[in-house]
Amino acid sequence: MSGKLILVEGLDGSGKSTQVALLRDWLIAEGHHVYFSEWNSSDLVRSITKKGKNLRTLSPNLFSMLHCADFCDRFERFISPLLSAGYLVLCDRYIYTAFARDVARGLELPYLEKLYSFAPHGDLRFYFRVPPDIAAGRVLERGGKPKYYEAGMDLGIADDRVKSFKLFQGRIYKQYELLSEKYNFSVIDGTLPAHEQQLEMRKYVMEVL
Repeated sequence: MSGKLILVEGLDGSGKSTQVALLRDWLIAEGHHVYFSEWNSSDLVRSITKKGKNLRTLSPNLFSMLHCADFCDRFERFISPLLSAGYLVLCDRYIYTAFARDVARGLELPYLEKLYSFAPHGDLRFYFRVPPDIAAGRVLERGGKPKYYEAGMDLGIADDRVKSFKLFQGRIYKQYELLSEKYNFSVIDGTLPAHEQQLEMRKYVMEVL
């Protein structure tokens, strides 16, 4: 039996993580076997990435390769086997995160698509669309200044970290909009009330199941 791969994408502050957690709880309550995976969470790679971030030694290409290594590890050890076992696999960020962020850092999309060509594109691809100024405002309200790489400070687009973060988020937003059309994302309006977003997600999921 083959499982289903359900992905959520969107800017930091788009609400996707909250919504996918609610979806996971609902699917489990409905009796489904569910596995959940987050971006940049491989035990084998995460410590290396963290060290590079702390030392600020990650070039855009090295940053991209580390994220790819992280994804490969999670895909081979968990995502692929559990899909084969019939699980519903939910991913909070997937290869499209790499596409959006790495292109925003100057890498080429065809190169990234080839790099991740082993990965299936998923049975359902959610994109939580939120204007970058709103998404950035949410992030800043809950956590103060963003971290160095989160703000795109490595790109030298602004000296002020908050300003750099907003500009970088704008770049990523443009890439998500292009990816949404190319890969036929199921778009959720991230400015709607949370319960309305969740109901819309469930509607899409029930159609896939």
